[in-house]
Amino acid sequence: MPLEIVRNDITKMSVDAIVNAANTTLLGGGGVDGAIHRAAGPQLLEECRKLHGCRTGEAKITCGYHLPCRYVIHTAGPIWQDGHHGERELLTSCYRNSLELADKYHCESVAFPLISSGVYGYPKAQALKVAMDTITQFLLDHDMTVYIVVFSKDAFEVSSKLFKDIEAYIDDVYVDEHLSAPRESMRMRLQSRYLGKAKAYDAAPEPEARSTPILAPQALLDDMLNQVDESFAQMLIRMIDEKHMTDAQCYKRANVDRRLFNKIKNIPDYKPSKQTALAFAIALELSLNETKDMLMKAGFALSHSSKADIVVEYCIMTGNYDIMEINQILFKLDLQPLGY
Repeated sequence: MPLEIVRNDITKMSVDAIVNAANTTLLGGGGVDGAIHRAAGPQLLEECRKLHGCRTGEAKITCGYHLPCRYVIHTAGPIWQDGHHGERELLTSCYRNSLELADKYHCESVAFPLISSGVYGYPKAQALKVAMDTITQFLLDHDMTVYIVVFSKDAFEVSSKLFKDIEAYIDDVYVDEHLSAPRESMRMRLQSRYLGKAKAYDAAPEPEARSTPILAPQALLDDMLNQVDESFAQMLIRMIDEKHMTDAQCYKRANVDRRLFNKIKNIPDYKPSKQTALAFAIALELSLNETKDMLMKAGFALSHSSKADIVVEYCIMTGNYDIMEINQILFKLDLQPLGY
C-alpha cells in the first residue's frame, strides 16, 4: 500500500530508508533520534559528524549500519511555538526534502516517525495532517511505499469531532445489530425455509400439467453460466471511464499499489480483497448502492456486524471520500485499513 500508518518500532522496520527526527547538530539526542543511534551503532554518529549539522526543514542521508534499512535520512523538525512562526512550512519541508532524497537514492520504501510531535511539542493532530498531506501529494507523481510509524495508536490524534461522530454511529448501528443478530438470523432462516417450502408446495403443478420442460442439471448450469454478469475488474474499468478518471488517478486515490491495479485490470476474474474493493469505491466516490454493487462483484457485502464496514458506510453517507482520513479512523479503532 503506498501510504500506511503502522504501529511499530521504527528501528525494526525493514525498508530501504527510515527517517530520523533529528536535532540540528545530527549528533544524537533523545526519543526517536537516540533510539536510532543506539540501534545503528557508533558508526552512524561518526558519519553524522562529517555532515556538519542540518538546518531545520532540510534533510541529509547516511548509511543504516546495524539497522535493517539501507539508509537513514536525518531531518530537523521545527519546535512548536504558536503556529505563527512558519512551523507548518518547515515541517512540510522536512517530509518533502526527505522524500526527494529517498527518491534520489532509488528507495522504494520509506518509514517516517511523526516528526516534531514529541518533545518539540507540535500538536499531534496537526503534525499528522501535515505528514499525510505532504506524503500524499508526493505520491501522486512517484511510485513509493511510505509508512508513518507510531509506537501506539495513542501516539497521534485524529479529528475529535469526526471520531466521536463515527463512534456514535457505530454504537447506534453495530451494538444492536451485533447483539440481536444471532437470534434474528436464526428466526429469518427458519421463516424463509418454512415459507419457501409452503410456496413450493402450493405452486407445484401436477406432473402431467407441466407445460415447460424441466432442464437437466447440466443444461441448467450451462444456461446460468451464459448469463454471468460483469466482473469486478470490468465494473472497475467501466466506472473509471464514466468518472472521466485516468487509471493512475484512480489507483492513487484508492491508495492501491500500481502493480496490484495492473493485476486486477489484466486478469478479468481477479478477486481483490474486501479492503481493496472498498478502496476503489471510495476513490471513485460511489454511492452506497454502487459500493454494494461493486463489493458484490468481488464476492463481498457491507455488514452491520463489521465495525470497519460501518465506518466506511458512514463516510459514504456523509460524503467523506478522503481515504487517508478514513484509514486514520480505522487505525485508531484497531481495524484494517483500506487499500493494498
